[in-house]
Amino acid sequence: MNLSGKVALVTGSTSGIGLGIAQALAGAGADVILNGFGDASAALADVSRHGTRVGHHPADLGSVEQLEALFAYAEGEFGGVDILVNNAGIQHVAPVEAFPVERWDAIIALNLSAVFHCTRLALPGMRQRSWGRIVNIASVHGQVGSVGKAAYVAAKHGVVGLTKVVGLETATSNITCNAVCPGWVLTPLVQKQIDDRAANGIEPEQAQHALLAEKQPSLAFVTPQHLGELVLFLCSEAGSQVRGAAWNIDGGWLAQ
Repeated sequence: MNLSGKVALVTGSTSGIGLGIAQALAGAGADVILNGFGDASAALADVSRHGTRVGHHPADLGSVEQLEALFAYAEGEFGGVDILVNNAGIQHVAPVEAFPVERWDAIIALNLSAVFHCTRLALPGMRQRSWGRIVNIASVHGQVGSVGKAAYVAAKHGVVGLTKVVGLETATSNITCNAVCPGWVLTPLVQKQIDDRAANGIEPEQAQHALLAEKQPSLAFVTPQHLGELVLFLCSEAGSQVRGAAWNIDGGWLAQ
């Protein structure tokens, strides 16, 4: 796999899934633009060790103006975006009737609307260069529901639908758009759910096992490395006819 000469933008990539994907892309030779809040020095150092060019932009993806500034930075400093990985996301858990309106708006803005805006901003350059890869990190919750996750499930279902539309609109080009649908990945969001269970007097190992056993038959977490390798496949020539797909990587969750 050789992505030398390609520029990848990975949103929400200063830690967790996004950082794992950024490392995989850099390892394959791509220049990488990281995005995320806070101090990005550790992430920049991690990705830079692959020897490719790495940058960071702290755009708040809930703001259209900052998203446009992110793409202006990508164009001005890197010459554009060849590979777009829409990864950034947030979560809140509450029953529908008690779901805070501001949390609903924030989740839809980041988990869904930002995917649309990044895609619309990336596509013109990809069409001009006659090549592009868009990979949306959706979720198993883009295909099934879970109690208490109304905004997250609605957003991820929207991402899967948007992926299909973009896949169709680019079907006769060298641009592909696909969604990756992970099950449980041990991210800070999932760790919080484990910690919440452990706070009720359960040992952390038992809390983790119980969380996995409810949904994921493999009883093992998907890792950022797994996701990075799948993204690399979708960027390869072998993945060039995977279009508009929602690819499950969920330890058997949806096979049940």
